[in-house]
Amino acid sequence: MIITILLKEYRKDYAIFAVLIGGAIILYLSLDTLISIIDFIKTLSNSSGGAFISILLKITGISILTEYAVSVCKDSGESSIANKIDLGGKVIVISMSIPAISTALEALTRLLP
Repeated sequence: MIITILLKEYRKDYAIFAVLIGGAIILYLSLDTLISIIDFIKTLSNSSGGAFISILLKITGISILTEYAVSVCKDSGESSIANKIDLGGKVIVISMSIPAISTALEALTRLLP
């Protein structure tokens, strides 16, 4: 963060690279924890059928990547592009959740008389 602040003051064109590299370093450092969480969810998925958990994992990944892209765009002063990326991410999440919602609704209608 300090490097980014200094670069924004003296060389604005390099500041975005510092943000991207910083984000990649943070992601790399949290990779071990992320892998253990994914392994746990895969184990849970295998024991419970896994259709919904797979969709939830994909939706979570898309949400995280979208939020990261939005943050990078806002840091570089491109709030208009950030808003479009945010909207696109939401549309993708909704489209991926439709099969799960329809399956849940079908199960509910079978339970009701």
